[in-house]
Amino acid sequence: MKKLLLLFSNILFFNLLFGQEHTVRGFIYDLETGEAIPFEQVLLIPTVKEKKILGASTDVNGFFSIPKVDVGDYLLKIEDINYKLYEKEIKVVKSTGITDLRIDLVEPDNVNGIEEVVISAETKEKTTEVLMSQIKLDKKGIERIPSIGAENDVVGAFSVTPGVVTTGDQGGQLYVRGGTPIQNKVLLDGMTIYNPFHSIGFFSIFETELVKNVDIYTGGFDARYGGRISSVMDISYRDGNKKAFGGKISASPFLAKAVIEGPLYRSKNGGGASYMLSGKHSLLPYTSKDLYRGINNGNGLPYEFTDIYGKLTFSSNQGSKTSIYGFHNDDKVTYAGIADLNFKQSGGGLSFLLVPSGSPIFIKGHVNGSYYETNFKEEGLEPRFSSIGGFDMGFDFTYFLKNDGQLDYGINLNGFNTNYITYTEAKTKIQDENFTTEIGAYVNVKKVTTRFVVQPGLRAQYYASLGTISLEPRLGIKYNATDKMRLKLSGGRYTQNFTSASSDRDVVNLFNGFLSSPTNVQQTFITPSGNEKNPKNGLQVAWHAIFGLEYDLSKHLSLNIEGYYKFFPQLSNLNVNKIYEDISEFSEESDVLKKDFLIESGESYGVDLLLKYSKDRLFLWGVYSLGKSTRWDGFGNYFPVFDRRHNINLVGSYLFGKKKTLELNIRWNLGSGLPFTPTTGFYQPDNFANGVSTDYTTTNSPNVALLLGDFNSKRLPYYHRLDITVKKVFKFKNKTELEIIGAITNVYNRKNIFYVNRVTNAVINQFPFLPSLGISFKF
Repeated sequence: MKKLLLLFSNILFFNLLFGQEHTVRGFIYDLETGEAIPFEQVLLIPTVKEKKILGASTDVNGFFSIPKVDVGDYLLKIEDINYKLYEKEIKVVKSTGITDLRIDLVEPDNVNGIEEVVISAETKEKTTEVLMSQIKLDKKGIERIPSIGAENDVVGAFSVTPGVVTTGDQGGQLYVRGGTPIQNKVLLDGMTIYNPFHSIGFFSIFETELVKNVDIYTGGFDARYGGRISSVMDISYRDGNKKAFGGKISASPFLAKAVIEGPLYRSKNGGGASYMLSGKHSLLPYTSKDLYRGINNGNGLPYEFTDIYGKLTFSSNQGSKTSIYGFHNDDKVTYAGIADLNFKQSGGGLSFLLVPSGSPIFIKGHVNGSYYETNFKEEGLEPRFSSIGGFDMGFDFTYFLKNDGQLDYGINLNGFNTNYITYTEAKTKIQDENFTTEIGAYVNVKKVTTRFVVQPGLRAQYYASLGTISLEPRLGIKYNATDKMRLKLSGGRYTQNFTSASSDRDVVNLFNGFLSSPTNVQQTFITPSGNEKNPKNGLQVAWHAIFGLEYDLSKHLSLNIEGYYKFFPQLSNLNVNKIYEDISEFSEESDVLKKDFLIESGESYGVDLLLKYSKDRLFLWGVYSLGKSTRWDGFGNYFPVFDRRHNINLVGSYLFGKKKTLELNIRWNLGSGLPFTPTTGFYQPDNFANGVSTDYTTTNSPNVALLLGDFNSKRLPYYHRLDITVKKVFKFKNKTELEIIGAITNVYNRKNIFYVNRVTNAVINQFPFLPSLGISFKF
């Protein structure tokens, strides 16, 4: 750790040493709301024509920095269809120093007739960022996806991302390019969210109205992110309105929700404080039995959940700010005669942005803590329990280089306590409680030239409970071959100190608990090549390799193709075969019959294609994914339950009317069948209560036992579903709005399988034809 601290001290020293140059930087805000504007293009145009035009884009916090600015006169220019043209004369009189700016953009009186954008930040980003396996969405992008129950949600946007597989509408989970749900890192303003989705599968814990930006990385992510081996979903909420009180209330048969926000105080120079509070509650227990009688054998939709979120933000006039936030989620579901599940999740913390006066470094930090627990009771089985609670503290530093280059580095410390009780199919109890800490440090460097974007990185992760330091190199490269075509690659090593309290072999995973990586694993693991490996612990490891092509077919039509390979040399999985306790009495028994967890390996590979069209009123999004995932358990290969060979998502959105107040959204999803284990026969079990003297010809057990075929050797039928949403907005004075939303889920009533009782052969399908109507009022 002394070496890590010395490394960061040296980096800070070199930043200050080479930072003796002039920098123009600042924050850009919406004048009406006071909210920072992300991803805005800023041009610094010299009055001397021989000099090069400089520029930068704002980050998610609305911050931009243009380094290495020569002495002279400049015109700072910002063009955006959503705001009036902004121009400001800038005079640089010293070769060193910093010019700090605060820019407030004003909305134009009418933007409906404007279709062309002179300068596009998105176009520039294509040539200055690697953008490998990354999807960037804002609130508008989320609302383009057809809503379920007349409510837009982040989960809808995530499910149409290339490489993402969902297992269903009820209790469904999201799997990303061969990774399981526990291998996906979900962040909200820097805070880890352990369970982001409600049991119904349609709704997440996030509030769409508050979303400022969502970054989804399905692989090859850089060294800023650690602790997960599959994917990252990084969500940023906006701040409350700093200028005026406002909010939104809405209701549908699925849920009711409210958002309120406003200023706490305002200062003349642009600083101030704001608050924001949101809450939503499921109405399904009160509405579904009457409105949706054909679902779940007349029992309606047994889902009940509540989400609460609050945030206070204190801002200076120069952009530095501190936010304090907290949340609580509660979820309950009861499948009559089958299972009961509930989870609770709470947390809070503090985050800050700091722009030190006279220093070219941009600093972000956070301190937060959260707790999650879940209970699961399945009919005829022992109850299961899992909890995790912990803290996280981190600091991130950014130094901007010329030509859109950037140096990022940071350090974070986190600790968590896990506690769980679960059972194998043989009803063998597995229980453990553990506390561990992790320390991570990273360095990223981005170098931009005329043709190349090169971004090497390194992350060092220390796992205290395992006594292990993991060095994780990362690399991203883009080659701008022509004005229209770009080639890219990325990859690296990834580790995580988490495993799941449920098995990856379960067909329907309603119970999803968190465990720290186990140390109680088998002494010997046989690799697919026949070699012996002696694992010391259950730390999960992955290597990513991704190659891609971007091609602009026209100004409004783009194509992105990526081929990926994920190799998992070590995975830990719950041992469903355990029948003995790991004690001296059974010392002669094989480890695979007495250890709580088993080591496995695996690989996932495939191709993702994304075709996107966006112009004025029309938006089209087409995704095709071809993928294959396999696992090796030391004895043979098997297909995990999320191995879907083909997946198609088509999304369309169109705005009608002169004022574009009528919107139609359509989504169609097609997925090839997921694997399952077939039933080959039945028999009556006998417990031989009288030992060898038991007369098996006269004892008749009332129970029926199953004979199963090869694991996951068969496939379910294809899954497909069409969803349609129609929205109408009525705009009134003082910018109040009334929106009516009509939605139909599963338009042609496709019977997609959710659950089959192996004994009775009774079938429960996914959601049928499901109409809904919602209304919202924004003020």
